[in-house]
Amino acid sequence: VNISILIVAVVIFLLVLHHNFLSLSDFLKRELSDSSPLGLQPIDFIPAAPQRLVDERNDQEISVVIAASDERLGGAIAAMNSIYHHTRSNVVFYIVTLNDTVDHLRLWLSGTALKNVRYRILDFDPRVLEGKVQVDPQKADTFKPLTFARFYLPSLVPHAEKVIYVDDDVIVQDDILELYNTPLKPGHAAAFSDDCDSTSSKVAVRGAGNQYNYIGFLDYKKETIRKLAMKANTCSFNPGVFIANLTEWKLQNITKQLEKWMALNVVEELYSKTLAGSITTPPLLIVFYKQHSSIDPMWNVRHLGSSAGKRYSPQFVKAAKLLHWNGHFKPWGRTASYAEVWEKWYVPDPTGKFSLLRRHSEAYEAK
Repeated sequence: VNISILIVAVVIFLLVLHHNFLSLSDFLKRELSDSSPLGLQPIDFIPAAPQRLVDERNDQEISVVIAASDERLGGAIAAMNSIYHHTRSNVVFYIVTLNDTVDHLRLWLSGTALKNVRYRILDFDPRVLEGKVQVDPQKADTFKPLTFARFYLPSLVPHAEKVIYVDDDVIVQDDILELYNTPLKPGHAAAFSDDCDSTSSKVAVRGAGNQYNYIGFLDYKKETIRKLAMKANTCSFNPGVFIANLTEWKLQNITKQLEKWMALNVVEELYSKTLAGSITTPPLLIVFYKQHSSIDPMWNVRHLGSSAGKRYSPQFVKAAKLLHWNGHFKPWGRTASYAEVWEKWYVPDPTGKFSLLRRHSEAYEAK
């Protein structure tokens, strides 16, 4: 009888202990899921790496940040797939999206061949941009808040010392570890691909005018810009692919500097009236003027989306380490050059929603 009572007591004790452990686990998860002051909320936790990755891949974590809007979600999926299949490194994707895209994204990742990719979904709150971006009421639908996610890298990946940022319209054809290992000079918080020194501009782009220097992005008639003493013919750079040293980024308070110039532009309209690129580029050009390192131009071969025609030879496209369809002609619309290269890495949407968007895109471009 005494032994039976003892056994029952032990079982009850273990059940109570298990219940308390589960309660503590739930509490910790709630704490980790709390929104940060910037409205960057982790939605999903990184799944455990499959045994194949544990056996074959390096232990060093490579953080890759990519924005994923719902209408361009297929682009982010293809970019991630191309990165994942060209490396044995321990890549973790930090996918920045809006709240109404989370369920669609999670289903796409978990219900396809990408289920073993390591990732974390972050919900971006557009309210962080209030007072920093001037939106034309007649063009409100064209405003893309996720293009500014790259300004907030330390909040997106708070524990990383170094991250790679890529746009959603890229395909990687080599090991991302090489890009990650790009050396940054002391005191530099980022490395970009310079426009006038890039393979893209030398091989493919003719008559681009001032698209490749500062005067193409900033209004030099404004006194605030002139006081900066930045030469108008200075090479611009492309912020669609870059490496960031987050230790330096935080030391130099880069995010606050970018926000300062965004807010000043709202008041003084400092950007060029014939802006040759994204409105995210001008503040980056100011903050990183002669204060950035360079990446290998083959790691950002761009302008594939500038026209429907083919700017590059098939041999050059095959040799490129990263292809970038910046411009109006996106590869998921099928009218862009070398769309078949992108198609190779695209993972079909299990919901069929993105396929419908692609058909609409093709109809629009055909007009």
